[in-house]
Amino acid sequence: MESNRQKKIAGILQQDLAEVLQRAAADGGLKGVIISVSKVSVTVDLSIAKVYLSIFPNKEAKELLEGIRSNTPLIRHELAQRTRHQLRRMPQLEFFIDDSLEYIDGIERSLKGKENPLEDPDLLGKRKKS
Repeated sequence: MESNRQKKIAGILQQDLAEVLQRAAADGGLKGVIISVSKVSVTVDLSIAKVYLSIFPNKEAKELLEGIRSNTPLIRHELAQRTRHQLRRMPQLEFFIDDSLEYIDGIERSLKGKENPLEDPDLLGKRKKS
């Protein structure tokens, strides 16, 4: 269960990170790439922030994530400058890809496709793990 302080810091980081990453993508010449911060969770001691990113199009997600991870110190410094009046210490940033949209899309495709377990209950037996 997150405390109010954790939620507040996560919200501040999420908003500022989205602005920083979008501006960096635009300045870097990445046209047609959308980077959104879907979730930020902060540890209890406020030392680590796990940042989940949704990157569109998906084919460029791994490359962009590696670029973001390699530039983490610069991103952290920019965030520290933006939040210097709100946070005493800037947490370490850990970036991850948020694949929940792909997961939901896969479920929708399977429900619309040939392998619909609602229409063919025999498929459920095949999908169950032993």
